[in-house]
Amino acid sequence: MTNKMWGGRFSSKTDTLIEKINASIKFDYRLAMHDIDGSIAHVNMLADCSIIKKKEAKQIILGLEEIRKEILEDKFEYKIELEDIHMNIESRLTEIIGPVAGKMHTARSRNDQIATDVRLYLNETINEIIVLIKDLQKDLSQKALSNFDTIMPGYTHLQIAQPITFGHHLLSYVELFNRDKLRFLDSLERLDECPLGAAALAGTSYPIDRFLSSKALGFSKPMANSLDAVSSRDMLLETLSNLSILSVNLSRLAEEIILWVSSEFNFVCLSDNLTTGSSIMPQKRNPDGAELIRSKAGRVIGSLNTLFIVLKGLPLAYSKDLQEDKEPLFDAIDSVNLSLKVMTIIIKDIQPNKDIMLQAAKKGFAIATDIADILVQELNIPFRESHKIVGSIVAYAEKRNKNLEELDIADYKELDQRITIDLVNKISFDTIIHNKLSFGGTSPQNVNKEAKKWLKRLNV
Repeated sequence: MTNKMWGGRFSSKTDTLIEKINASIKFDYRLAMHDIDGSIAHVNMLADCSIIKKKEAKQIILGLEEIRKEILEDKFEYKIELEDIHMNIESRLTEIIGPVAGKMHTARSRNDQIATDVRLYLNETINEIIVLIKDLQKDLSQKALSNFDTIMPGYTHLQIAQPITFGHHLLSYVELFNRDKLRFLDSLERLDECPLGAAALAGTSYPIDRFLSSKALGFSKPMANSLDAVSSRDMLLETLSNLSILSVNLSRLAEEIILWVSSEFNFVCLSDNLTTGSSIMPQKRNPDGAELIRSKAGRVIGSLNTLFIVLKGLPLAYSKDLQEDKEPLFDAIDSVNLSLKVMTIIIKDIQPNKDIMLQAAKKGFAIATDIADILVQELNIPFRESHKIVGSIVAYAEKRNKNLEELDIADYKELDQRITIDLVNKISFDTIIHNKLSFGGTSPQNVNKEAKKWLKRLNV
């Protein structure tokens, strides 16, 4: 026997393999609550428009609420032969209330039904992701405030460049993740249109009120074109794109943590409960959480690429190919949710080795640029000339195995007679850090102020 929900014109049972490839219930079951909500809004609208009787609508809704309870209590049986969550729910509703259940599908199709379910799901999950990003920002800001004057080396090309504060480094990610958050917030505006009532692709001849069902589901309005409503998946692409960018940003932070906890850097420590051991090397404490966050970025980007490839050749309106949109979407959302939660507990736990960070910042002639700036200000010479002088100073110090702070006035005079003792006295590591007062600069004063500003902003 073929699927009794649509099998009227078929005379033989669906092949087992076709049934298997056609079924989506193994993953779209997670849309159950949204499907029930959409059906309730649709049925109420049908009753208000006198398309079905109020008594029938009440009967259908009571049955749907009973199904909701079964699902929440893990008593609902999902059947692969019923293909998807829509048919599983409608079939069970028929068992509960009888043939009147068939009126629920009046003036709609699974095409507009699934498009509505996914938009409801995205609205819910995007808001959850926004909260998780905000939680991570809070912990980054708090850690930055606790380390507003903790000095560490800043890098370019993974080579020591200039000294910065650890708090400044952490706040850079607060800014980065804030743009991720804004992208998700912006996408919610484009999600705020409802496909329900577009039916299969052409709309319907029933006198429905799509504005009524849209409002009941929390949308501002229905989608204006029925073809677009059932076939567009750009909101999934946008969500996956936003998830991919976020996962890349998480991966970059994870990579830095992996470097920082290594023996070569030893900038930070993680608690035992956030690291793992080796089956063969007793001494190991591996940052597996950060490493898996780093690797999941590839998985999320792969999900985006999957949907790009699914969509690129599809004509309007609906094709069964669109069933392949949900697995990559769900997987990417699950991966990013987990990554955000793990990164948040890592940031909350992480403790800097302040002395090691400070000593590392004094390596690599990190204050060379600042000495060049001092020469420009004190000798009134062009920066390019100053750059050349300091380059010779660095070469001189390197040959003598000294850092720049260890050079005295005699060393400087040997290189350039214009350099005075007053100028040399200004070459102080701490002074240089505290002088980075330009807007967005790394001075402890700036970092303290910015961290407090972010914490106030995030706790509203």
